[in-house]
Amino acid sequence: MPSSYLYWLIIGCEVSFWLVLFSGLAARYLLQHRKLSHILLLALPAIDLSLLAFTAIDLGSGTPASFAHGLAAAYVGFTVAFGGIAVSWADQRFAHRFANGPVPSKAPTRGWPALRYELLLWFRCLVAVAITLVLLAGLIAFVNNEPATEALKEWFGIAIGCAILWFLFGPVWALVFSSWRRQPEG
Repeated sequence: MPSSYLYWLIIGCEVSFWLVLFSGLAARYLLQHRKLSHILLLALPAIDLSLLAFTAIDLGSGTPASFAHGLAAAYVGFTVAFGGIAVSWADQRFAHRFANGPVPSKAPTRGWPALRYELLLWFRCLVAVAITLVLLAGLIAFVNNEPATEALKEWFGIAIGCAILWFLFGPVWALVFSSWRRQPEG
């Protein structure tokens, strides 16, 4: 399979994630069908598993690893680590809009709460990077062909670089540029 197909598959998985998520929330809040909603939301991990399976099958068929194969592993790592946040974010907004739920909470933008929020996101980023590294190592072991997996090995540096950049533009940015004046109460 040419790498361009894998890029399209990654895009398709992202679109599928949001379509299944919104379908599940629509079933819950618009159709009042909680069981269908639950089934649809439980199907979300299957999207990631299918991408990982297609990636492994492609590599197992003798296709040399490309940037796209590493991107697929990173996509799965980040959706596993951040999927819960995305579901919660969408659920809050759907509940507010269609079920008279409370106004969705906003991320803090000032002081220690903003720094704490950014640190928690960065820790999720570290989880995503760890998952990505494990998946990359698993794909490399599965292929068991040093020259054919060079592109996957490059992703170790890319994943770690993402964690470093996230730290700089997340927690460090919040620490340096967040307003530290006391917020008015009430």
